[in-house]
Amino acid sequence: MPTVRARRPGGTAAALAVLVLALAGCTSESEPEEEAAAPVVQLGAPGESNTTLSPEEAESIDDPAYTDADVAFVQGMIPHHQQALEMTALVGDRADDPDLKAIAERIEVSQVAEMDQLEGWLTARGESVSGMHAGHGDGEHGMPGMLTPQEMDRLERASGPRFDRLFLLGMIRHHEGAVLMVESLLTEGEGGQESEVFQLAGHIGSDQQVEIAAMKRKLAELAG
Repeated sequence: MPTVRARRPGGTAAALAVLVLALAGCTSESEPEEEAAAPVVQLGAPGESNTTLSPEEAESIDDPAYTDADVAFVQGMIPHHQQALEMTALVGDRADDPDLKAIAERIEVSQVAEMDQLEGWLTARGESVSGMHAGHGDGEHGMPGMLTPQEMDRLERASGPRFDRLFLLGMIRHHEGAVLMVESLLTEGEGGQESEVFQLAGHIGSDQQVEIAAMKRKLAELAG
């Protein structure tokens, strides 16, 4: 699998796409036991082609340092995930459609694992993990896609088909907010260059896009 390196601050959406393809290539069930060293690909700027580096050139490139924007992204994504887990915890007692339990379980498994990675990233760099609490709603003190306290209360009071619809609508918006956070990190030029946070953000973005597509299909099915 090619090793992907960001070229300059503010990775682009194209960089995220390349990362997703690279990660997908890692899932191949059968791989040769021995293979030549994977080439290192340096991402080009918008409108420019990528460059395959020689082993010497790749060795000489230092991994960019993480930034305050990276820390803010990771610290913000933790409470964002926490609210998603609060939402999935409601499914077992309230959902009508049996498929929602499978959808909720997938979200739980992926987001619990991602939270461990997010917290591990902060701990390894001596950054604060404690003291972060889930905010609610978009705006200056909230994060994209977060449900307001009123929306969470409405979801908790609902059951049956009404719960199913509210859950899907809320979680789709919630996931879209997380994808927006990833895109902002990778395109605004202030973070996303350190290799570990770049790959972590790309994984979160691609994982949530897969889940968004599944939830939209289910929502359309319920509406039909």
